[in-house]
Amino acid sequence: MLELLAPAGSPEALTAAVQNGADAVYLGYGDFNARRNAKNFSAEEFASAVSYCHLRGVKVYLTLNTLLTDRELPQAAELAAQASSLGVDAVLVQDLGLVRILRRVAPDLSVHGSTQLTVHNLDGVRFCADAGMERVVLSRELSADQIAHICAHSPIEIEVFAHGALCMCYSGQCFFSSVIGGRSGNRGLCAQPCRLQYGWQGKADGHPLSLKDMSLAGHLRELKRMGVSCLKLEGRMKRPEYVAVVTGVFSRAIREGREPTAEEMKELAAAFSRQGFTDGFYTGKKGSEMFGVREDTAEPRELFQRSRAEYQKEHGLVGVKFYALIRPGEPVQVGVEDAEGRLATARGSEPEAARTRETTVEQVSEQLSKTGGTPYRCEGVRALVEPGLSVPVSALNALRREVLQDLSQQRTTPPVRRTGAYHPGFRYENPKKPPILTISVRRAEQVTAELLELAPKLVYVPLSELAEHPELMDLAGGVPLAAALPRIAWDREMDKVRADLQKVRSWGVEDALVGNLGLIAAAREGGFRMRGDFGLEIYNTQALKELRHLGFVSATVSFELKLPQIRDISKAVDIEMITYGRLPLMITESCLIKNRSGRCGCGNVNELTDRKGERFPVLSAPGCRNEIFNSKKLFLADKQGDYRSIGAWAQRLMFTTENPRECVTVAQRYLGLARWEPNEYTRGLYYRDVE
Repeated sequence: MLELLAPAGSPEALTAAVQNGADAVYLGYGDFNARRNAKNFSAEEFASAVSYCHLRGVKVYLTLNTLLTDRELPQAAELAAQASSLGVDAVLVQDLGLVRILRRVAPDLSVHGSTQLTVHNLDGVRFCADAGMERVVLSRELSADQIAHICAHSPIEIEVFAHGALCMCYSGQCFFSSVIGGRSGNRGLCAQPCRLQYGWQGKADGHPLSLKDMSLAGHLRELKRMGVSCLKLEGRMKRPEYVAVVTGVFSRAIREGREPTAEEMKELAAAFSRQGFTDGFYTGKKGSEMFGVREDTAEPRELFQRSRAEYQKEHGLVGVKFYALIRPGEPVQVGVEDAEGRLATARGSEPEAARTRETTVEQVSEQLSKTGGTPYRCEGVRALVEPGLSVPVSALNALRREVLQDLSQQRTTPPVRRTGAYHPGFRYENPKKPPILTISVRRAEQVTAELLELAPKLVYVPLSELAEHPELMDLAGGVPLAAALPRIAWDREMDKVRADLQKVRSWGVEDALVGNLGLIAAAREGGFRMRGDFGLEIYNTQALKELRHLGFVSATVSFELKLPQIRDISKAVDIEMITYGRLPLMITESCLIKNRSGRCGCGNVNELTDRKGERFPVLSAPGCRNEIFNSKKLFLADKQGDYRSIGAWAQRLMFTTENPRECVTVAQRYLGLARWEPNEYTRGLYYRDVE
């Protein structure tokens, strides 16, 4: 059966989801979840929620899917251990450091990989399986054929989003909200700047980053045939009535083996939409028709009132069978059994001889079937009642209540699980040497003899560029070049990635910059020294230790960290920090450039303009994708005293829109050979608190 996973942003929304047929719910408890602005649950509400759901046969998944600092890890570990002891069925995670900790503090708790891990190919799924995860949520950008391919070969369960808000950027790779406003989507506080107005040619007159809500209603049977294990509904920030409507539509359709009807689709749109829905990623139609905004429409009061009245009722979600034995000289016996084989029994008084009316099988069945107002639904009664005996109706009712109470106790008793204590482990001392200089480019033409004469210790070149320009190897001389792997590579692109890796390895390239879990296997198989890029979201010591375990020799720490936080991370592997360049804000599957003009225009200058007149470069990325970069360049050349002693192995100059001459000038400035600085610049997030 295809599991339906519904959002529970509040206790009332949880009730709405459960009473409308959800098989599982996901909810936040504490500050470490990707919807920190949802109402979420207090400690008491959380324990009650787990009991409420398990009583009714619904699983509970706890969201711990944000990045965590070293100071937060002990609290997150304690929270996970507590959730495990309460019987939570699984925990959703993003942070590799937390994955490492969960193996110790809650080894019996199932771990699901969040969509924030940006898992979008089979190698990424296999990585999650090797890390001990039992399920992974795929990126929402994947097409039907890619989902089917992954499901056909996956060693673990696959979950996909089926309905709800759609981010413009691959989840886990968006820095727009944090860089612009200090509110990190990777920390659960996205301010949704993508929903604001932007435009081209200096005019913010449209919404080119605001996608319609997705809906895979209409593809449910196909998803089931593919082998998808779970369909996820988005909406922890939505009101309970929305949760009730959407969960009800999907649960009925799945249960009845059909697609939602036209009337049900109208209900989905009335509950919430942005000028309709889109299945563009799933069907491969990624054009401008995918975009929409929320319009001011009247609340569907009748629909919401009806849904509210329904979820406030107890719907008898748990099917049970009753047993009764009534014989002379023996106590009356009643039992009840659920579908999982739990059995509760009770004994009453001995039956009396009937004086006027004897108790019949039909009467016993009628009384035991009266489960209204409880979570139970009677699916049958087997009763042996010998003739000539009488049992008061009140006695049968009391026995029914007793066995159901006993069964409820069994269903809500948490399983016995192991727990362990959190230990940060061995601490590595910070290196004393100042950071070396590394450089990353986007185009081969940015790598010039003049730049190489400055002797950077490593130059990262996009893999596709490097493979197409073998002359760079001769030009580099003694300066090592490294292959920067694409941030996104679907399975149908991986043959080309592996072929390019094999080619550049044969030329003598030894290092690979890896920014996604799904590219680790290709780099390792190719025999490369692996260096982690910012896309791996390294936020704490435990994540670094996990990379060391995986064979990485260095890692780029998150640029959402402050300098003191970077200083305090134990350097299990060499760390690299970005000290210059346009910080990446988004990587998108839908091509903004093509959406703008209807044709490819990667060779032109493309800049998004916001309402304040800021211009954000939009550059092409492998696979006809786009990357959006910050309007201002990060500049820290005059602040080297602040970061030279925090233990970084390297500082990286990240060149994007710069011409070859500008690349040289910037490098000279960071080497103390020039006095240049940008007209406009930012210090990034190294000096700011990021929420």
